[in-house]
Amino acid sequence: MCLHTPKCPSAASSDREAAQIVVAHAEQGWNLLCNGLLLFEDTGELLPDGQIIAPHRPLATV
Repeated sequence: MCLHTPKCPSAASSDREAAQIVVAHAEQGWNLLCNGLLLFEDTGELLPDGQIIAPHRPLATV
């Protein structure tokens, strides 16, 4: 799906969130990345194969 040079990370790689945004819906709280990943504003993810990655925001430090 990625046509960038160099290619963006695949949805299976650990740095998958570094892919380019191809569709942005900030008003709905999600972006579609060029590797097929749906990235939600709460940092949750939906992979192209349907696998769900729970939100993983860093915990606040006191």
